[in-house]
Amino acid sequence: MKPCPCNSSFAYGECCEPYITGARNAPTAEALMRSRYTAYVEQAIDYIIDTCIHDDDDKIDFKQTKNWSEKSKWLGLTILSTEKGGPDDTEGSVEFEASYEMEGLKDTHHENARFKKKDGRWLYDEGTVVPKTMIRTGPKVGRNEPCPCGSGKKYKHCCGK
Repeated sequence: MKPCPCNSSFAYGECCEPYITGARNAPTAEALMRSRYTAYVEQAIDYIIDTCIHDDDDKIDFKQTKNWSEKSKWLGLTILSTEKGGPDDTEGSVEFEASYEMEGLKDTHHENARFKKKDGRWLYDEGTVVPKTMIRTGPKVGRNEPCPCGSGKKYKHCCGK
């Protein structure tokens, strides 16, 4: 049995595959989120497009979505939190992190995704990407300290300009 890429404890055939193939609709916003991640892994671009709410002015870039899906090595999905989005709700949100490697660089896409149920079917509405915190790897250099480049000048008169 092939494990489901969404990191559930179920096999792919019992978890996300029935949603991606259209055999069933995702019963919750989280199930839709998991299946959308799995669709990126499986390169099921039509499913990703079909499970979005489409506004006239909001065109999804098929080529860019396909490129991200195909060129990434998907490393895992972590669901951080959910709010509403159950079988009896009409809207919900899922905060998640999707880790991937692309062109030799590892990255994590962290998003608060919002979902709406239309005609009994959960759809991705919009999301807010959570900004990353940059962490200094070396010591902090004060403005009046010698520049770490070795020029002999104060940092503020050299690389700190």
